[in-house]
Amino acid sequence: MKCLITGGAGFIGSNLALELEKHEHEVVVVDNLLTGNKNNLEGFKGKFIELDISEPFDINNNFDIIFHQAAITDPRHPNDEETYNKNIQGFNNIINLAQKNNAKLIYASTAGLYGNGSTPMKEDQEKEILSVYGKSKIEMDEIAASLFDKMHIVGLRYFNVFGPREMYKGRAASMIYHLGKQIKSDNKPRIFKFGEQKRDHIYVKDAVEATIMAVNIKKSCIINVGTGIATTFNDLIKILNEVLGKNLEPEYFDMPYNPKTYQSNTQADTTKTENILGFKSKWSLKDGIKDYFSWLDKNGWDNE
Repeated sequence: MKCLITGGAGFIGSNLALELEKHEHEVVVVDNLLTGNKNNLEGFKGKFIELDISEPFDINNNFDIIFHQAAITDPRHPNDEETYNKNIQGFNNIINLAQKNNAKLIYASTAGLYGNGSTPMKEDQEKEILSVYGKSKIEMDEIAASLFDKMHIVGLRYFNVFGPREMYKGRAASMIYHLGKQIKSDNKPRIFKFGEQKRDHIYVKDAVEATIMAVNIKKSCIINVGTGIATTFNDLIKILNEVLGKNLEPEYFDMPYNPKTYQSNTQADTTKTENILGFKSKWSLKDGIKDYFSWLDKNGWDNE
């Protein structure tokens, strides 16, 4: 199949591009390289187009599938107006392109929309918007829902994805990456007091599998992509120490953000994911970290 991936030089997008190409699909990547990096596409043989999909553009290809990963994803990006406008306008432009091509559209939503709501987090529970990034994503979901009967459109609410090719995200890279670097360098891992916050960490290989499976989903929808397992920061550090052969105690510090803008716990309810998408994560947290750190050892822990 002919695939377009927006944000294809970014974290999930680049992993998706390489996996699709491995299965002999024809892949075109577009990225404005604001946070993406061409180094993520080492070994990619398809076409790369540098452009900003939030601006008017024209791509003369007939696509079967569009995977929309492009967005400003940092909830603490300093320019709220830029985050909102680029994310919404980019999504509208991609919807128009999908409709023009009669293509299936799979796009990235976020578990951030659940805020500090009850866990495990269900797709239909009340949302709590903690940032302009979240505001842009909930509006994208609302736009998508209005099109369910008109096109194949699937929103994937990714939980806390980690894995290869995330380092160019900088501070927005996963806590697994940042804490792993600290421990590997024999520095105490620094976490917010007192480490009882929880995250549903899903390995990028699982996230990519779920994304590809969404192509064949029978009905347009918005669903969670997580493991259904929440791990405390303290327990994560124990796993990281074990994988890296270290025994470093955490250093606790005051959470610097307004509690009203910080998501303390994430955990996916995977009922719909399993029943509708047929997806269940394969990678345990420990095995995912082992695989990831092995990749970093071979490819480098820094983006210099």
